[in-house]
Amino acid sequence: MLKRGFIFIIILVLTILRMEGQTGSDSTKISLAYPVYSQYLQNGLMINPAYAGSREVLSFFMSGRLQWAGIDGAPKSETLSLHSLLKNERVGLGFTGQMFTYGLTKSYSVYADYAYHLRLGEGKLSLGLKAGFDMSNTDYSNILLNDKDDEAFLVNNKPYFLPNAGAGIYYYSKKYFFGAAIPSFLSYINDGGGRVSFNALSDFDVYISAGALITFSPFFKFKPSAFIDYSVQKTKKMQLDLNGNFILSDLVWIGGSWRTSEQVAVGILQLQVNPQLMIGYSYDYPVGIMNTYSKGSHEIIIRYEFNYKVSAANPRYF
Repeated sequence: MLKRGFIFIIILVLTILRMEGQTGSDSTKISLAYPVYSQYLQNGLMINPAYAGSREVLSFFMSGRLQWAGIDGAPKSETLSLHSLLKNERVGLGFTGQMFTYGLTKSYSVYADYAYHLRLGEGKLSLGLKAGFDMSNTDYSNILLNDKDDEAFLVNNKPYFLPNAGAGIYYYSKKYFFGAAIPSFLSYINDGGGRVSFNALSDFDVYISAGALITFSPFFKFKPSAFIDYSVQKTKKMQLDLNGNFILSDLVWIGGSWRTSEQVAVGILQLQVNPQLMIGYSYDYPVGIMNTYSKGSHEIIIRYEFNYKVSAANPRYF
């Protein structure tokens, strides 16, 4: 049964990656600039709806991020999520809300998540769906113009309201995990006059994540993982994150990441204060061209889990 599950996962991922599409960019396409997160592994719901309920308790997560510190109008994001496994232990429900500001633009996202969990071998296979909306608005009224009749800034700036849906699969056990998700199936275009219409059902990204837990001793563990953001239409560069966390006495998590698309090195420090509460801080150091302009990026997370059923001697790592 376990082999069949992995064969299904591999076939699904290969099918997605082989889907053909246009390689040219479309200047009318609306591409909301979503924030990059460095500590997404502590809340997989941010990248995969099938994660809902996988913590097997009511899990609350909050994060704040300042991207590219030192730059005026730099992106800022706040995220809030909640998810839990229901009493039947097969259905997980979740909710995610996000606010993202950059320059004169503010974006909001609200999504509900549903996941169905199946026992598979030593772990569980979860199938997830998400639905909600993104809303984005750019306020040009704060710009001081020499020519107040400049047509470039007279376009109707009413908020874009963009319904969307996504799906994912997630397999997890005590030793490893694997996930694949399409966060947004739908895409939209702007006709240049402030009117928005549906674009295509074939222009989307695929998120793939995988990791494992290597136990050297009860005191010392290592958790390597990787994350891929792949654009089916190849309209943007593929993002690859390579991550590693050293876990000391199940209390201190010291880790780092390398983000190839941005040439960014990430340092992460997380404290599992008790079986319910984790707090974390990460600092992104730009190694590439952004090093000239930015002082790096800062991110803080808090995760609290209610009615924790897993003992401190057998904590959850995924």
